[in-house]
Amino acid sequence: MTLKRLILGLLTIAVLFVFSLSLIGSWSQPQIQSRLELYQTNFLLHAAEWQGEIGDVSSGKSAREALIGTEPIKNAEKQYQVLRKEAQTNLEKTRAKLKEFPEPDTTPSPAGEPPLKVTANPDRSDYPSDRPLQASINQLEQLINELDVRLGILQARQGQTEAALTTWKAQIDRATTATGKEAVAKTAAILIGLWSNPPRILPDAQELIQKNLDGWFRYQALSQLYTFQQRQEALAKLQAAEQQIAQQSVVKLAIVGALPTLGLLIGVGLVIFLVVQRLLKGKQSLLSQNSDVSWSTPWDAETVWQVFVVGFFGIQLLVSILLLPVAFRLLNLQPSTFDLRARVLSVLVSYVLVALGGVLVVYLSVKSFLPLPEGWFRFDLFGNWLLWGLGGYFVALPLVIAVSLINQLLWKGQGGSNPLLSLALEGKDGVAIAIFFVTAAIAAPLFEEFLFRGFLLPSLTRYMPVWGAILASSLLFAVAHLSLSEVLPLTTLGIILAVVYTRSRNLLAPMLLHSLWNSGTLLSLFILGSGSN
Repeated sequence: MTLKRLILGLLTIAVLFVFSLSLIGSWSQPQIQSRLELYQTNFLLHAAEWQGEIGDVSSGKSAREALIGTEPIKNAEKQYQVLRKEAQTNLEKTRAKLKEFPEPDTTPSPAGEPPLKVTANPDRSDYPSDRPLQASINQLEQLINELDVRLGILQARQGQTEAALTTWKAQIDRATTATGKEAVAKTAAILIGLWSNPPRILPDAQELIQKNLDGWFRYQALSQLYTFQQRQEALAKLQAAEQQIAQQSVVKLAIVGALPTLGLLIGVGLVIFLVVQRLLKGKQSLLSQNSDVSWSTPWDAETVWQVFVVGFFGIQLLVSILLLPVAFRLLNLQPSTFDLRARVLSVLVSYVLVALGGVLVVYLSVKSFLPLPEGWFRFDLFGNWLLWGLGGYFVALPLVIAVSLINQLLWKGQGGSNPLLSLALEGKDGVAIAIFFVTAAIAAPLFEEFLFRGFLLPSLTRYMPVWGAILASSLLFAVAHLSLSEVLPLTTLGIILAVVYTRSRNLLAPMLLHSLWNSGTLLSLFILGSGSN
């Protein structure tokens, strides 16, 4: 074994260890999908308050029902109940896993120092809060508390006052047995007072409602408060503001719902067309174009191994573990104190460093084989890449959505999500949104398509058929995102990206598709996140 292979082997073991831990850790993490459903429900509830018409008078009722539904508040309660049950189940499973850890070791140390305790009890104050399982428990408890506060308001809005009071009282009981739940208890106590008979208005009620509630739920609580305080002017201003938000919500719902639905229909039509054409025309069809034409690959598997161990995974570890922490320390910066703009900027800087390092490793790895055979890293501005990229995007919509729905049933809200999606949901700062767009819709498609479709896929055709290279490169593309729940959907997306590239033989086509996909996702997240005010 050569020294180079020994070093690559050791790096591979280190990379597999670190990234396997990340994948395993994502198993107990909640998906962002639950949050998205809550945000969309908030839009529906806001839109339901709008007193205007959707469409003309004759068709307004049917248009409203199509967009909002016939019983939006009742439907919202059902959805919250389902999510609440799902979150509780996941919480119990995670707690059960935590109990598998050993109980505290109270044996005194030789130096007489206090023993280092490692406990399986998540309620103990000495439990290390930064452990993945405990972090997951904290997130699930927070989600359940948010759901219960809102469930009570939904119940009260439908006249189910006793049920609402019971929900809030149970929340107060839970808060007294756990640490860090004071805000939950205060909010629940305020809501109990507002919907009691006779009502009781606690001190600082308005301030705490505005601080701890958002969206439609804040509006309902403030409306109840102003009514009992007989503050007619404040109530009128609140109702006027809610009508404005409700009208905006209708428009945003149309964008989030109607446009993807239109794209979905176009995509279904394209899928049917491509399948029928393949059956009728066989090798002359679009799907068969270049389907079995491999690349002439001058390097062997060791070069591919080197590029991905060093140029992708290794560079990520180097940037995240060494370069950025050292840079932050030299600049006297604390990432934990970053606001949204600083966080998305650090994400962009990190990604650019990884991309530049990856491209450099690819160049150094293939430098000795230059000039490359025809067809490698091909960018043809005058080709048909626009049609392939746009068509691939529409085809991806129904296929990835279908797989995502099945995937959601399999994972039941667990399996983690890309942490960047949570940042996008918070995106209310224009500069932060612009930076995030550059990262996700420009930098990511350029680098990932260059690496996975431009280098990996053609390299694999030296050892396997084109369809095998498509599957293998797509699976690695999905796993590289380090979220178990995203493996199936991203593999599906990767397959479509790979098919577009192998058929078009132009890297601009999958780059366009990838950019459109990320842009559409970001647009939906930004719109949904804007409804949380």
